[in-house]
Amino acid sequence: MNALLTTHLPDLPTPRWGKVREVYDLGSELLIVSTDRISAFDVIMENGIPDKGRILNQMSAYWFEELAGVCPNHVIATSDEEIAERLPRLGPEYQGRCTLAHKAQPLKIECVARGYISGSLYKEYLSHGPNVHGLTLPEGLIESSELPEPIFTPATKAEEGHDMNISFEEACRIVGEDIAITARNWTLELYRRASFHASSVGLILADTKFEFGLTDHGLIWIDEALTPDSSRFWPVAHYHLGQSQPSFDKQFVRDYLESISWNKLPPGPCLPEDVVQRTREKYAEAFRLIVGRDFVS
Repeated sequence: MNALLTTHLPDLPTPRWGKVREVYDLGSELLIVSTDRISAFDVIMENGIPDKGRILNQMSAYWFEELAGVCPNHVIATSDEEIAERLPRLGPEYQGRCTLAHKAQPLKIECVARGYISGSLYKEYLSHGPNVHGLTLPEGLIESSELPEPIFTPATKAEEGHDMNISFEEACRIVGEDIAITARNWTLELYRRASFHASSVGLILADTKFEFGLTDHGLIWIDEALTPDSSRFWPVAHYHLGQSQPSFDKQFVRDYLESISWNKLPPGPCLPEDVVQRTREKYAEAFRLIVGRDFVS
């Protein structure tokens, strides 16, 4: 089973290249292709995870449809049949990987919802106390504590390295107050509904990030939707307060990289087959639980 690490569509202009997705400008629309690349510690690995792109694309398609009542999104089509009508020369390696989307100008902030304290916010909480980025969090929280209510924690978009958490007031200065308020309201409502669904299938949605973009018709939800690459999903059965939790994401990749004392600088190493296989299984399991059917490559 081979991983698709890059795309080659000679009939189309050179794509914009991200860590996972390659985005083709079709004029009034975009073609977004999810590859099987995987990154850890902000570095892309030499080899990928077969079918990862298909899993992410189809999981996003599920959420965009499931949560369409909250806000408009960028999806025009995700089915291979509809996309083939527009782009008939796409080969079989692109099946299940593509989204035809409306163009939008991305906001210059990431929109993050958190129901539990973990990751970068927990580190800042330990360093700065309960008053962090304009938030007043409870005292005495420990790692993976559930918050009294979900919170909105915007972040700047870093060209390289990690995004930086900012206050809501700073987000307003960057994108404007009205847009920031709308983005916050959508973020928290998307999180609330997705968290309810996740809990019904034995998962905790600890946190997730969204991107929104501006069009001639207003703000829309863009990019990806509630995938293991943009969200922390924890199995309820293995949740233990006061420690990091097993996640449906790149856990096996990160553990392997830590075990070999890699310096976390490019280029990324080649992952061994057992790490690749276990990571693929974890992504497929997340798909099965969330979407409610087995992933079929």
